Amino acid sequence: MVFSTPLFLFYFLPIFLVFYYLSNHKIQNIILLVFSILFYTWGAPKFIVIVLSSLFVDYYIIKKMSTQESRSRKWYLIASIILNTGFLLYFKYANFFVENVNEVFTLFHLKPVGWTKVLLPIGISFFTFQKMSYTIDVYRKNGNPLKSVFDYALYILMFPQLIAGPIVRFKEVEKQLYDRSENNGFDNRLVGFFRFTIGLSKKVLIANVLAEQADAIFAVSPDFYSSTSAWIGLLAYTFQIYFDFSGYSDMALGLGKMIGYEFPENFNFPYISQSISEFWRRWHITLGNWMKDYIYIPLGGNRVKVSRMYLNLIIVFTVSGFWHGAAWTFVAWGAYHGLFLIADRLFLLKVLRKIGKIPSVIITFFFAIMGWVLFRSESLHYAWNFYKKLFAFDFRIDEFYFDPKFVTMLSLAALFSFMGVHKKVENLQYRLYDKRLAMKPMIISVMCGVVLYILCGGSLMAGGFNPFIYFRF
Repeated sequence: MVFSTPLFLFYFLPIFLVFYYLSNHKIQNIILLVFSILFYTWGAPKFIVIVLSSLFVDYYIIKKMSTQESRSRKWYLIASIILNTGFLLYFKYANFFVENVNEVFTLFHLKPVGWTKVLLPIGISFFTFQKMSYTIDVYRKNGNPLKSVFDYALYILMFPQLIAGPIVRFKEVEKQLYDRSENNGFDNRLVGFFRFTIGLSKKVLIANVLAEQADAIFAVSPDFYSSTSAWIGLLAYTFQIYFDFSGYSDMALGLGKMIGYEFPENFNFPYISQSISEFWRRWHITLGNWMKDYIYIPLGGNRVKVSRMYLNLIIVFTVSGFWHGAAWTFVAWGAYHGLFLIADRLFLLKVLRKIGKIPSVIITFFFAIMGWVLFRSESLHYAWNFYKKLFAFDFRIDEFYFDPKFVTMLSLAALFSFMGVHKKVENLQYRLYDKRLAMKPMIISVMCGVVLYILCGGSLMAGGFNPFIYFRF
């Protein structure tokens, strides 16, 4: 099931909220888990048994680990990590490895390996990282083990953040699983509804419109369109992926607030970054923090000699790229960002600081969108041809027509993406989503939310389905 569908907006969510709000707080978790399982089963009925089975096995491994001495604890930690990474490697990367092995076999005129393609469980990258977060935090004694397998299933399967994040660390919601009284007020629900509608609008009113043109351009060989269309297609995708993914995160955080949970922020105006290092402090924040705490620091982080630190950065961002998708384009995208983080430490940060804020933002934005070419392309060959088209200065008229609706949404997307360059605007977003908002702004926000909800619902009823980009990961 997807947030941006009439089924979710007009049936699933209202029914869930009625049951949830009318229930005693002692059974609200039961209601949430039941609806979360239904939510996942609706979208991936073939995988719910596999997901639940892995949860049960993992829970009891970790429970046993928490009662052991140090040496035995490590073995249980390894068992849990192998279970989760094995689960991820098989379902997400088995096809990729077999395809590449067969390509090598073809070069040597060998018979290819017979293989039935494995289907990808929805949201596997996100809930696998959450499971590993719980395992490692319990091992490090950063939190107490959950009291029951029911609580563990609730933490992993909670539907607001199940499919595409944010990646919620165990210690961030440990207390909230048992007591949400601090965030369960009516004002928090209203603010949550407003944030949900902002995210819904990002997805439906902006990202979906941009996606039509981006998909149309990237579906064609760069040989068949002009440099102008290539740049417009790239900008459309650049803003599409931001409003699509940050829209989902806003919806997840809004839903969380509506039921008393506070999930971590996942985006903060990434396109106003003045370096790629800053970009990763603003883009997919929970993934960056996860990678830092569970891969970069265990590898030695900044505490090792400089050459090893650079190697650690390349490893972390190559893993990050591969986490996003089973293709060489994603590996290249991750390595691309890793190289820029090394360049930042070597010389680039000094250069960017000297040239000033606005030039730094423009240059960093250019670096970021060049990376999106790799991220969006179906192959490295296509990416290379697309780069050549971008800089071919071929400004002939081609068959692509950019209607006023697309131009308007592209302009609004640029405005909303860069307006945070003013610090007051950047800070304003958090005041708008604060439950302590004064009554008058609260009423205005809710009224705007109702209008946006209706507009998005109408748009979805009239238009076609366009899934969230990060569902494929």
